[in-house]
Amino acid sequence: MGTRNRPPRSRTSQKEGVRLQKALADTGLGSRREIEDWIRVGRVRVNGKPAKLGDKITLEDRVRVDGKEVRRRSGRKTGLRVIVYNKPAGELVTRRDPEGRRTVFGRLPHLATGRWISVGRLDINTSGLLLLTNNGELANRLMHPARQVEREYAVRILGQVSGEALARLTRGIELEDGLARFEEILESEGKGANRWFHVLLRDGRNREVRRLWEAVGCQVSRLTRVRFGNVVLGPRVFAGHWRDLTEAELGGLLELAGMKRGEGSPARKVTGRMPGKRPRPKSGPRRPSGPSGPSGPDETRANARVRGPGRPEDG
Repeated sequence: MGTRNRPPRSRTSQKEGVRLQKALADTGLGSRREIEDWIRVGRVRVNGKPAKLGDKITLEDRVRVDGKEVRRRSGRKTGLRVIVYNKPAGELVTRRDPEGRRTVFGRLPHLATGRWISVGRLDINTSGLLLLTNNGELANRLMHPARQVEREYAVRILGQVSGEALARLTRGIELEDGLARFEEILESEGKGANRWFHVLLRDGRNREVRRLWEAVGCQVSRLTRVRFGNVVLGPRVFAGHWRDLTEAELGGLLELAGMKRGEGSPARKVTGRMPGKRPRPKSGPRRPSGPSGPSGPDETRANARVRGPGRPEDG
């Protein structure tokens, strides 16, 4: 009786299918944004015909990307995995570089199925925290502007910075792609000609941190991302190394993305490194646990903080 009375929701959705870019993202091929670009340029075919944005597919449809058939499984999803990678300056967040420069994907652990998808990018001269996952839907949600996920950076500025410049950075500056600002600026003690700041923003625009400082006449001599949402880089993940997220970190990240647990459990906690001499931690500013202050009693406490005005939607 229970089976007969069950609403035919699953059968209806199966007949209607799911959007092509979502189905492919669920296999770990890439984020939905990436796959939408593939569809636009004709890299994806469904049942032998070029795919179009808005197409829906079922498990009966045959899908090929760049001529290779995509295998999809009913009722099984690839176990969710998210890692933190400490990107060194000089590495590219791309799969292939025509100039043969080093990319982050050459240092990551092997996946049995799917592939690593970066949650956003860091430019070649920026180091620090980079999240990577095998779940395209999670990557897409975390990158979506509507989520307003916090990103925190440690910035070394050459020379003095005036109070007026800091105020402008939190009030907002009109860049070529629209108004931008830091939610908060936390100033740390500096030595000599350099000053260190921790800045907080919620956008992921191209080179936004550097462009904001340049707009007030300041030169960025070093830039490191230290936090993305609830995930902190931490002092034990050296440059070129990675680690899996903890259960608590993964749960918090899924909550930020508006997703429920159930798409797989993370692998056991592992830290990876490349063969060779273990690098020593570089000197520099200590990482705060969040925008409110340093992470431990032996950290150098910040001596100045500049907060931006509340976001419009906060009233």
